Amino acid sequence: MGAAVGLAAPFVWRAASAQTSAISQIASEAARNDQLHALVVTQGGQRLYAQSFRGPAIDRPANVKSVSKTLVALLTGIAIDRGVISGTDQRILPLLGRTEFGDARDAMTVSDLLTMRAGVGGTSGASYGAWVSSPDWVEYALSRPLEGQPGGRFIYSTGGWHVLGAALARSSGMSLHRMAQSWLGDPLDIVLPPWVADPQGRFLGGNDMAVSPLGLARIGQMILNGGELDGRRVVSARWINRSWEARARSPFSGDDYGYGWFLTRFGGRFAAYARGYGGQMLVVQPDRQMVIALTSDPNRPARGDGYFGELRRLVDAITRAA
Repeated sequence: MGAAVGLAAPFVWRAASAQTSAISQIASEAARNDQLHALVVTQGGQRLYAQSFRGPAIDRPANVKSVSKTLVALLTGIAIDRGVISGTDQRILPLLGRTEFGDARDAMTVSDLLTMRAGVGGTSGASYGAWVSSPDWVEYALSRPLEGQPGGRFIYSTGGWHVLGAALARSSGMSLHRMAQSWLGDPLDIVLPPWVADPQGRFLGGNDMAVSPLGLARIGQMILNGGELDGRRVVSARWINRSWEARARSPFSGDDYGYGWFLTRFGGRFAAYARGYGGQMLVVQPDRQMVIALTSDPNRPARGDGYFGELRRLVDAITRAA
């Protein structure tokens, strides 16, 4: 037994060294694209690669754009764990203290917002500017024309996440920023600086949060560990499992969608990922015990047939190298 243990260590070291070399080569080639800012790769809790090529330093907050949606989904799970809200079936309008519309909107639940199936028109893409120029972002998002029933089809919309963030803030008695720092940042030793707020002072839910690439990787490792890191419980394993159940499908990528996570396969195996405009990504792959955090220029588009497609191929190559 002792001899077997003694032989294991050099083997593991050689394997890790080979992985690191392969990933470094893959990353060096990817970094030729000046849109890519930083890359962090961990496996089994060990850092295999961490490099900032341009943009903020690897330990400095970077705008992760719509990865914020996944962070708000995590905050929702924590709120349920703590009894701040009762569950995903809870209706949204009472949480906001708003009177009913008298139509299908009245049935809108936390789950509908978590899965972007609110049933109302979106506020992203071409509609984003008008939304953030409105005097009340929550009211504007809720008042978009009905395009179906809550719980129906997937309609990508940052406004729905802002509504959810406002409901969490009202229910907890804390701002969304304070909630994020207290419930996520503090237990993970991550700084989450204040970000954009609406005219009422409510921090934007679903966009423009800033997290360092190393901080993103720590969030991913916490998820991989079933909701805890360094002996600190952040969110329940049950919530993570529920978040990774396919509940909708993106018409853009074709990937399934859970509670704030896109669900797909990289390197032939299941992975959950968060995605933000410009090419921000957090990938968690349980089978390989792997976390990949990517940040990119937040001001340039990343379409499926362009830069985001490149990132998908990059992640696929990294997972296969493991």
